[in-house]
Amino acid sequence: MKTIEVLATGTMMPLIMEQLEATFTLHRLPAAQDRDAFMAAVGPRIRAVATGGHAKMDDAFMRRLPKLEIVANFGVGYDSVDAAWAGPNGILVTNTPDVLTEEVADTALGLLLMTVRELSAAERWLRAGQWVGKGPFPLTAHTLRGRSVGILALGRIGKAIAKRCEAFGLTIAYHGRSEQKGVPYRYYANLVEMARDVDILISVAPGGPDTFHIIDAEVLRALGPQGILINIGRGSVVDEPALIRALKDRTIASAGLDVFENEPKVPEELLAMEHIVLLPHVGSGSQHTRRLMGQLVVDNIVSWFSGKGPITPVAETPWPRPKG
Repeated sequence: MKTIEVLATGTMMPLIMEQLEATFTLHRLPAAQDRDAFMAAVGPRIRAVATGGHAKMDDAFMRRLPKLEIVANFGVGYDSVDAAWAGPNGILVTNTPDVLTEEVADTALGLLLMTVRELSAAERWLRAGQWVGKGPFPLTAHTLRGRSVGILALGRIGKAIAKRCEAFGLTIAYHGRSEQKGVPYRYYANLVEMARDVDILISVAPGGPDTFHIIDAEVLRALGPQGILINIGRGSVVDEPALIRALKDRTIASAGLDVFENEPKVPEELLAMEHIVLLPHVGSGSQHTRRLMGQLVVDNIVSWFSGKGPITPVAETPWPRPKG
């Protein structure tokens, strides 16, 4: 397969780069001093792209790769890849589902507990010597006892989160594009109505135009002054200025955020708030899970060029391709 030329759009983990380099002819876009000249020279020969980390793969980029057959994305979310354009233009897009489901769900529950019980603030209290100087950490205002959770996007990860929430005795509801058969949780066709009826809103929604800022000021008002927002999906789903206002005005009680709209930049207003929990997008961030994700990126490309088809094609580029 050494005659097949592959492009890496960013600096990816060694597992990916080493295997691709050993199997194919690998080109590294970040190493190019003149990206336009590099793309003009190499682009016409590229048949596969390994990408991730929000590297933009829009139609303008893919048009510069006339022989492109497959884009292998590192991550379950692939909103940075224009899969809707890729499909009709004969390009497959793959992602890395399933292998990160349990890790992200674990992180979501950890973030939920940290936020509801103010565990980050309690640790800061201890480390600052306040336990000795001022006494015990103040009793937290919120609890998981007798609470309800609304999950935005009940996919693989959403269901894994729901399973964990059930173990905590939480009542569960969900909102998505349509009601799912065989799901025991209450379905809401309207996100505002669900937010009004639950105590905690957990977003697992992917990014993209369909979900952009769907958690807006109206949803946050519906969640209410005792409500808590947890976002483990994509930062673009939440209207950040509206969230900042809601947190400042105590329109909602608190938020636990693992993702942000313009990562890695986090608004100063959020950083200054002591009553929320912020994590640096670590949902799937264990060595174990990232290795599995990286291997799936490689395996999708190898499987494709071995004539076996992709392993995990996304919905917009199904395999086998529909006839017609």
